[in-house]
Amino acid sequence: MVSFLWAVVAASALGVAWGNPLARRTLQLHEARAAAPSGYTLISSASPDTVLNLRVALVQSNIDGLLDTLYDVSDPESPNYGEYLTKEEVEAYVKPTQDSVEAVNAWLGDNNLTATPVSPSGDWVEVNIPVSKANELLDTDFSVFRHEVTGTQTIRALQYSIPVDLAEHVDLIHPITSFPVQIVNNTAPAFVAAASPHIPAVTRDTSNVTAVCGPYNRSNITVACLQYLYGIPTTTATNPDNGIVVAGYVEQYANANDLKIFLEQYRPDINPSTTFATETIDGGSNLQNVTAGSEGNLDIQYTVGLATGVPVTYLLAGNDTHDGLSGYLDTVNYVLNQASPPPVMTTSYSANEDVISEKLAYNLCNAYAQLGARGVSILFSSGDGGVSGTGYQDCTTFVPTFPNTCPYVTSVGATGADINWADQQGVPFSGGGFSNYFPMPTYQSSAVSAYLKQLGSNDTGLYNASGRGFPDVSGFGVDFATVVGGAYAPTTGTSCSTPMWASVIALLNDELLNVGKPVLGFLNPWLYSKAAGAVTDIVKGNNKQCLESDGSVAGFVATTGWDPVTGLGTPLYDKLRAAAGL
Repeated sequence: MVSFLWAVVAASALGVAWGNPLARRTLQLHEARAAAPSGYTLISSASPDTVLNLRVALVQSNIDGLLDTLYDVSDPESPNYGEYLTKEEVEAYVKPTQDSVEAVNAWLGDNNLTATPVSPSGDWVEVNIPVSKANELLDTDFSVFRHEVTGTQTIRALQYSIPVDLAEHVDLIHPITSFPVQIVNNTAPAFVAAASPHIPAVTRDTSNVTAVCGPYNRSNITVACLQYLYGIPTTTATNPDNGIVVAGYVEQYANANDLKIFLEQYRPDINPSTTFATETIDGGSNLQNVTAGSEGNLDIQYTVGLATGVPVTYLLAGNDTHDGLSGYLDTVNYVLNQASPPPVMTTSYSANEDVISEKLAYNLCNAYAQLGARGVSILFSSGDGGVSGTGYQDCTTFVPTFPNTCPYVTSVGATGADINWADQQGVPFSGGGFSNYFPMPTYQSSAVSAYLKQLGSNDTGLYNASGRGFPDVSGFGVDFATVVGGAYAPTTGTSCSTPMWASVIALLNDELLNVGKPVLGFLNPWLYSKAAGAVTDIVKGNNKQCLESDGSVAGFVATTGWDPVTGLGTPLYDKLRAAAGL
């Protein structure tokens, strides 16, 4: 598929011993970090004989052009709105120039290294190299670090250099300064009292919310409850070009039998044999004879259960990842390689932004931009640690989660119920805040500036006021009724609200496709403009989960308009439908 001359490098490397002298070139510092991320301890220098698998990201030929086009086709006011790009058109923007290919070829060839392309457009290649050679080639010191919680050891360096004449051709080399991404599924401890071990199936009753959802102090969220609260239709989607990709990680299997039980209980109006497709990458397995993970089942049960009739694919990444990102980049590349990817992708996992380097964060974010330019709506759960990242913790500054801070994804926070069902509030675990890497995008500048004006000097110095704010939207995220191992299991977290929003978008897409209109694609320019009034603004609650040295907690407060707890608010299907031009 890619016509780069990597074979030249391979041929030059055959039969050449590792010990050959390295080609000497003037080097300059390319990436560096002051210290390992919190939670990692330096153990020792890495063994010189250990072979590293490093990936080289070549500079993409016209990423600015791609981003301009992404905004052009995603802006409802643009005459090109919905004119999404083909696979080949996207790849033309991001494939490296021939000059970059030849320059990197020559450098690797001079040092007897073999490179293999690992991305659809050839902008990522990988090489195997022993530590001793990598230390000399990159003027660095690979060392062993241990993660204090898991005990896992990893080899990384705090800085590296590349030849001066390659700076315009090499974006980054990975993994070096980016540490292993400890992605977590965004399920949290129950926010309200647990429900009874069995919730009876109920029909939609628009006259009384408690008849559908139960009493407010139990928050028994079922499919029928969400349909009632947000006006989500029960009619069956029909368009064959529609679909949802549910991204799964860390051996969170989704079980077909559990889904059948779930549908029998909570969607008795549809065929209980309705199921989902499974695709695997990175050594993942579709295991149906083990107890499924609560995350995989949650995501599948609330996409199949809510997005009635929309084809759902569970894309499970195994543990044999080579991207240094727990499969995030491998997942994007897998979907990008499809000629017609499903127009919605939802992910209920996140990591702390500061674990990976800024260059790597931008590179992965640009991969999501490629999907957006092809008309794919990408949703991520905002995290379950409030302002403290992926978990409640001590913090000297607020910790944003990634990929939520990427401007080209839609971040989803969580709400719960207070005194009564009409009095919704942001919940403390709802991840939100501001990026330390990505600047505030234009589409949200007005909404976020209004919030910052209300905030005033509160929490000054704990967050980056000029950064991309998240979440973008929110929805109920407490005590969702799921089935795991054949039994009822309540689940709480932003993992609940995200597949719900994905289902809403998929149902809107179905209506659009059926009248010959394009799908919604990259959502945020639409959400912050035409759809800004198509949500319920949540004005109560907070995500104060940063424990300060004096024992107090800090965080943000939900208020009128956008806020970094609940975003713009929770969905109203009929109004979103109108905002989409239906």
